[in-house]
Amino acid sequence: MTTRLDALLAALYVFIDDHVAPPRRIGRPPKLSDAELLCLATAQVLLCFPSTRHWLRFAHARLPHLFRCLPQQSGYTKRLNAAGPLISHVIETLARQVPTWHDDLRLIDSTPLSCGASRETVKRSDLAGHAGYGFCRSHSRFFWGLRLYLVTTAEGMPVTWCLAHPKIGEREVMRALLERDHHLVRAGQVILADKGFAGREFEAFLAEDLGVHLIRPDRWDEPARHGRLARSRQWIEAVFNTLKGQLSLEAHGGRTPAGVFARTGQRLLALATAIWHNWTTGAEVKRSLIAYDH
Repeated sequence: MTTRLDALLAALYVFIDDHVAPPRRIGRPPKLSDAELLCLATAQVLLCFPSTRHWLRFAHARLPHLFRCLPQQSGYTKRLNAAGPLISHVIETLARQVPTWHDDLRLIDSTPLSCGASRETVKRSDLAGHAGYGFCRSHSRFFWGLRLYLVTTAEGMPVTWCLAHPKIGEREVMRALLERDHHLVRAGQVILADKGFAGREFEAFLAEDLGVHLIRPDRWDEPARHGRLARSRQWIEAVFNTLKGQLSLEAHGGRTPAGVFARTGQRLLALATAIWHNWTTGAEVKRSLIAYDH
Protein backbone atom coordinates (compact mmCIF):
# COMPACT_ATOMS: atom_id res chain seq x y z
CA MET A 1 0.00 0.00 0.00
CA THR A 2 1.08 3.57 -0.68
CA THR A 3 1.12 6.43 1.78
CA ARG A 4 -1.46 8.17 -0.44
CA LEU A 5 -3.97 5.40 0.15
CA ASP A 6 -3.18 5.49 3.87
CA ALA A 7 -3.83 9.24 3.84
CA LEU A 8 -7.10 8.83 1.93
CA LEU A 9 -8.42 6.21 4.36
CA ALA A 10 -7.38 8.28 7.37
CA ALA A 11 -9.09 11.36 5.92
CA LEU A 12 -12.26 9.39 5.16
CA TYR A 13 -12.34 7.95 8.69
CA VAL A 14 -12.03 11.40 10.26
CA PHE A 15 -14.65 12.84 7.88
CA ILE A 16 -17.23 10.13 8.65
CA ASP A 17 -16.50 10.32 12.38
CA ASP A 18 -16.93 14.12 12.39
CA HIS A 19 -19.73 14.71 9.86
CA VAL A 20 -21.92 11.60 9.76
CA ALA A 21 -23.98 10.63 12.78
CA PRO A 22 -23.75 6.86 13.39
CA PRO A 23 -27.02 4.89 13.56
CA ARG A 24 -28.34 4.10 17.00
CA ARG A 25 -27.52 0.63 18.25
CA ILE A 26 -28.82 -1.55 21.04
CA GLY A 27 -26.32 -3.46 23.12
CA ARG A 28 -22.54 -3.51 23.11
CA PRO A 29 -20.90 -1.45 20.33
CA PRO A 30 -19.09 -3.47 17.64
CA LYS A 31 -15.30 -3.75 17.73
CA LEU A 32 -15.15 -2.42 14.15
CA SER A 33 -16.91 0.95 14.02
CA ASP A 34 -19.07 2.06 11.09
CA ALA A 35 -16.40 4.53 9.99
CA GLU A 36 -13.78 1.77 10.00
CA LEU A 37 -16.14 -0.55 8.13
CA LEU A 38 -16.64 1.98 5.31
CA CYS A 39 -12.90 2.67 5.13
CA LEU A 40 -12.27 -1.08 4.87
CA ALA A 41 -14.90 -1.39 2.12
CA THR A 42 -13.42 1.56 0.23
CA ALA A 43 -9.92 0.10 0.38
CA GLN A 44 -11.24 -3.24 -0.92
CA VAL A 45 -12.58 -1.59 -4.07
CA LEU A 46 -9.62 0.71 -4.67
CA LEU A 47 -7.18 -2.21 -4.38
CA CYS A 48 -9.29 -4.34 -6.77
CA PHE A 49 -10.32 -7.25 -4.53
CA PRO A 50 -13.80 -8.33 -5.72
CA SER A 51 -13.54 -11.51 -3.60
CA THR A 52 -14.32 -10.88 0.07
CA ARG A 53 -12.35 -13.94 1.14
CA HIS A 54 -9.22 -12.83 -0.70
CA TRP A 55 -9.63 -9.27 0.54
CA LEU A 56 -9.86 -10.17 4.23
CA ARG A 57 -6.88 -12.50 3.89
CA PHE A 58 -4.89 -9.61 2.41
CA ALA A 59 -6.16 -7.17 5.03
CA HIS A 60 -5.16 -9.44 7.94
CA ALA A 61 -1.64 -9.71 6.48
CA ARG A 62 -1.05 -6.18 5.23
CA LEU A 63 -3.41 -3.75 6.98
CA PRO A 64 -3.14 -4.36 10.74
CA HIS A 65 -1.60 -0.89 11.10
CA LEU A 66 -4.84 0.70 9.85
CA PHE A 67 -7.53 -1.49 11.43
CA ARG A 68 -7.25 -2.59 15.04
CA CYS A 69 -9.86 -5.31 14.59
CA LEU A 70 -10.72 -7.07 11.33
CA PRO A 71 -13.91 -9.16 11.07
CA GLN A 72 -14.31 -12.64 9.66
CA GLN A 73 -15.88 -13.09 6.24
CA SER A 74 -19.43 -13.75 7.47
CA GLY A 75 -19.39 -10.78 9.84
CA TYR A 76 -17.95 -8.43 7.22
CA THR A 77 -20.55 -9.49 4.64
CA LYS A 78 -23.42 -9.08 7.13
CA ARG A 79 -22.23 -5.63 8.24
CA LEU A 80 -21.63 -4.45 4.67
CA ASN A 81 -25.04 -5.64 3.43
CA ALA A 82 -26.71 -3.69 6.24
CA ALA A 83 -24.68 -0.53 5.56
CA GLY A 84 -26.38 0.46 2.29
CA PRO A 85 -28.32 3.48 3.67
CA LEU A 86 -25.26 4.69 5.57
CA ILE A 87 -23.12 4.45 2.41
CA SER A 88 -25.65 6.55 0.48
CA HIS A 89 -25.66 9.17 3.24
CA VAL A 90 -21.86 9.39 3.27
CA ILE A 91 -21.75 9.75 -0.54
CA GLU A 92 -24.18 12.67 -0.43
CA THR A 93 -22.25 14.30 2.41
CA LEU A 94 -18.97 13.97 0.49
CA ALA A 95 -20.59 15.42 -2.65
CA ARG A 96 -21.62 18.54 -0.73
CA GLN A 97 -17.97 19.23 0.11
CA VAL A 98 -16.58 19.58 -3.43
CA PRO A 99 -16.69 22.90 -5.34
CA THR A 100 -18.67 21.43 -8.27
CA TRP A 101 -21.61 20.83 -5.92
CA HIS A 102 -22.50 24.49 -6.56
CA ASP A 103 -22.13 24.24 -10.36
CA ASP A 104 -25.16 24.51 -12.62
CA LEU A 105 -24.47 21.29 -14.54
CA ARG A 106 -25.58 17.76 -13.67
CA LEU A 107 -25.14 14.55 -15.68
CA ILE A 108 -27.72 11.74 -15.70
CA ASP A 109 -27.66 8.30 -17.29
CA SER A 110 -28.18 4.61 -16.60
CA THR A 111 -26.14 1.47 -17.20
CA PRO A 112 -26.86 -2.28 -16.98
CA LEU A 113 -25.82 -4.08 -13.80
CA SER A 114 -25.66 -7.80 -14.46
CA CYS A 115 -26.49 -10.06 -11.51
CA GLY A 116 -26.37 -13.51 -13.11
CA ALA A 117 -25.27 -15.32 -16.25
CA SER A 118 -27.10 -18.66 -16.16
CA ARG A 119 -30.68 -19.90 -16.19
CA GLU A 120 -30.16 -21.69 -12.87
CA THR A 121 -29.08 -18.43 -11.24
CA VAL A 122 -32.20 -16.70 -12.54
CA LYS A 123 -34.46 -19.40 -11.10
CA ARG A 124 -32.78 -19.76 -7.71
CA SER A 125 -31.50 -16.27 -6.96
CA ASP A 126 -32.90 -14.23 -4.06
CA LEU A 127 -33.05 -11.36 -6.57
CA ALA A 128 -35.99 -12.96 -8.36
CA GLY A 129 -38.75 -10.39 -8.53
CA HIS A 130 -36.31 -7.53 -8.17
CA ALA A 131 -34.04 -8.23 -11.15
CA GLY A 132 -35.09 -9.11 -14.69
CA TYR A 133 -34.05 -9.34 -18.30
CA GLY A 134 -33.06 -6.16 -20.12
CA PHE A 135 -31.28 -5.10 -23.29
CA CYS A 136 -28.04 -3.13 -23.38
CA ARG A 137 -28.06 -0.97 -26.51
CA SER A 138 -24.40 0.01 -26.15
CA HIS A 139 -23.22 -3.61 -26.45
CA SER A 140 -26.26 -5.05 -28.30
CA ARG A 141 -26.79 -7.81 -25.76
CA PHE A 142 -29.36 -9.01 -23.26
CA PHE A 143 -28.57 -9.25 -19.55
CA TRP A 144 -30.27 -10.38 -16.35
CA GLY A 145 -30.02 -7.99 -13.46
CA LEU A 146 -30.81 -4.35 -12.66
CA ARG A 147 -30.06 -0.92 -14.06
CA LEU A 148 -28.00 1.64 -12.19
CA TYR A 149 -29.34 5.21 -12.48
CA LEU A 150 -26.83 7.89 -11.59
CA VAL A 151 -26.78 11.67 -11.20
CA THR A 152 -23.29 13.22 -11.02
CA THR A 153 -21.46 16.51 -11.20
CA ALA A 154 -19.35 17.35 -14.27
CA GLU A 155 -16.24 15.55 -12.99
CA GLY A 156 -18.20 12.45 -11.94
CA MET A 157 -18.93 13.01 -8.23
CA PRO A 158 -22.06 10.94 -7.45
CA VAL A 159 -24.95 13.11 -6.24
CA THR A 160 -27.72 10.51 -6.03
CA TRP A 161 -28.42 7.07 -7.48
CA CYS A 162 -30.75 4.10 -7.45
CA LEU A 163 -31.22 0.59 -8.83
CA ALA A 164 -34.31 -0.41 -10.80
CA HIS A 165 -35.80 -3.30 -12.77
CA PRO A 166 -34.56 -3.09 -16.38
CA LYS A 167 -38.09 -3.38 -17.78
CA ILE A 168 -39.10 -0.03 -16.26
CA GLY A 169 -38.60 2.95 -18.59
CA GLU A 170 -35.58 5.19 -18.05
CA ARG A 171 -37.65 8.38 -17.88
CA GLU A 172 -40.01 6.85 -15.34
CA VAL A 173 -37.21 5.77 -13.01
CA MET A 174 -35.24 9.01 -13.32
CA ARG A 175 -38.37 11.04 -12.64
CA ALA A 176 -39.04 9.03 -9.47
CA LEU A 177 -35.41 9.44 -8.39
CA LEU A 178 -35.45 13.20 -8.91
CA GLU A 179 -38.81 13.53 -7.17
CA ARG A 180 -37.48 11.63 -4.17
CA ASP A 181 -34.24 13.64 -4.01
CA HIS A 182 -35.60 16.96 -5.28
CA HIS A 183 -33.61 18.76 -2.56
CA LEU A 184 -30.43 17.79 -4.44
CA VAL A 185 -31.55 19.65 -7.58
CA ARG A 186 -31.47 23.43 -7.70
CA ALA A 187 -33.67 25.61 -9.90
CA GLY A 188 -31.78 26.94 -12.89
CA GLN A 189 -29.46 23.96 -13.21
CA VAL A 190 -28.83 22.21 -16.54
CA ILE A 191 -29.19 18.44 -16.79
CA LEU A 192 -27.25 16.73 -19.57
CA ALA A 193 -28.76 13.42 -20.72
CA ASP A 194 -28.83 11.11 -23.74
CA LYS A 195 -31.58 10.38 -26.26
CA GLY A 196 -33.16 7.77 -24.00
CA PHE A 197 -34.58 10.56 -21.84
CA ALA A 198 -36.37 12.26 -24.73
CA GLY A 199 -40.02 12.88 -23.96
CA ARG A 200 -42.38 15.81 -23.57
CA GLU A 201 -43.73 14.73 -20.20
CA PHE A 202 -40.25 14.21 -18.76
CA GLU A 203 -38.99 17.56 -20.05
CA ALA A 204 -42.13 19.29 -18.73
CA PHE A 205 -41.60 17.70 -15.31
CA LEU A 206 -38.01 18.96 -15.17
CA ALA A 207 -38.91 22.46 -16.33
CA GLU A 208 -42.16 23.02 -14.42
CA ASP A 209 -41.73 20.98 -11.24
CA LEU A 210 -37.97 21.26 -10.65
CA GLY A 211 -37.12 24.40 -12.62
CA VAL A 212 -34.16 22.79 -14.43
CA HIS A 213 -33.31 22.61 -18.12
CA LEU A 214 -32.78 19.34 -19.99
CA ILE A 215 -30.13 19.22 -22.73
CA ARG A 216 -29.78 16.07 -24.82
CA PRO A 217 -28.65 15.08 -28.33
CA ASP A 218 -31.19 15.73 -31.05
CA ARG A 219 -33.15 12.82 -32.46
CA TRP A 220 -33.34 12.33 -36.22
CA ASP A 221 -37.11 12.90 -36.28
CA GLU A 222 -37.20 16.29 -34.52
CA PRO A 223 -36.01 19.83 -35.29
CA ALA A 224 -32.41 20.67 -34.49
CA ARG A 225 -31.91 22.17 -31.02
CA HIS A 226 -28.67 21.13 -29.32
CA GLY A 227 -26.82 19.05 -31.92
CA ARG A 228 -25.11 15.72 -31.23
CA LEU A 229 -23.29 16.69 -27.99
CA ALA A 230 -20.92 13.77 -28.54
CA ARG A 231 -17.99 15.16 -26.56
CA SER A 232 -20.11 16.23 -23.59
CA ARG A 233 -21.96 12.92 -23.50
CA GLN A 234 -18.64 11.12 -23.04
CA TRP A 235 -18.33 12.60 -19.54
CA ILE A 236 -20.95 10.34 -17.98
CA GLU A 237 -19.79 7.39 -20.09
CA ALA A 238 -16.29 7.90 -18.66
CA VAL A 239 -17.73 7.74 -15.14
CA PHE A 240 -19.39 4.39 -15.89
CA ASN A 241 -16.15 3.18 -17.47
CA THR A 242 -14.29 4.03 -14.25
CA LEU A 243 -16.89 2.19 -12.16
CA LYS A 244 -16.76 -0.92 -14.32
CA GLY A 245 -13.10 -0.94 -15.31
CA GLN A 246 -11.21 0.26 -12.23
CA LEU A 247 -13.78 -0.31 -9.48
CA SER A 248 -15.07 -3.75 -10.59
CA LEU A 249 -18.76 -2.79 -10.63
CA GLU A 250 -19.69 -5.75 -12.82
CA ALA A 251 -17.99 -8.13 -10.34
CA HIS A 252 -19.98 -6.84 -7.36
CA GLY A 253 -20.89 -10.33 -6.12
CA GLY A 254 -24.22 -9.33 -4.57
CA ARG A 255 -26.76 -12.14 -4.24
CA THR A 256 -29.61 -10.36 -2.44
CA PRO A 257 -31.27 -6.96 -2.99
CA ALA A 258 -29.51 -5.52 0.06
CA GLY A 259 -26.21 -7.05 -1.05
CA VAL A 260 -26.37 -5.64 -4.57
CA PHE A 261 -27.40 -2.22 -3.25
CA ALA A 262 -24.56 -2.12 -0.69
CA ARG A 263 -21.91 -3.34 -3.13
CA THR A 264 -22.97 -0.85 -5.77
CA GLY A 265 -22.83 1.87 -3.14
CA GLN A 266 -19.40 0.57 -2.10
CA ARG A 267 -18.07 1.32 -5.61
CA LEU A 268 -19.72 4.74 -5.69
CA LEU A 269 -18.32 5.52 -2.24
CA ALA A 270 -14.80 4.69 -3.42
CA LEU A 271 -15.24 6.97 -6.43
CA ALA A 272 -16.71 9.79 -4.32
CA THR A 273 -13.94 9.48 -1.73
CA ALA A 274 -11.21 9.64 -4.37
CA ILE A 275 -12.75 12.71 -6.04
CA TRP A 276 -13.25 14.45 -2.68
CA HIS A 277 -9.68 13.69 -1.61
CA ASN A 278 -8.29 14.81 -4.97
CA TRP A 279 -10.08 18.14 -4.55
CA THR A 280 -8.76 18.44 -1.00
CA THR A 281 -5.15 17.74 -2.00
CA GLY A 282 -5.26 19.79 -5.21
CA ALA A 283 -4.75 16.90 -7.63
CA GLU A 284 -4.89 17.91 -11.28
CA VAL A 285 -7.28 15.14 -12.42
CA LYS A 286 -10.15 14.89 -9.96
CA ARG A 287 -11.41 11.43 -10.99
CA SER A 288 -7.97 9.81 -11.11
CA LEU A 289 -7.53 6.66 -8.96
CA ILE A 290 -3.93 5.92 -9.92
CA ALA A 291 -2.51 7.15 -6.62
CA TYR A 292 -4.74 4.78 -4.59
CA ASP A 293 -4.98 1.51 -6.56
CA HIS A 294 -1.69 -0.10 -5.49
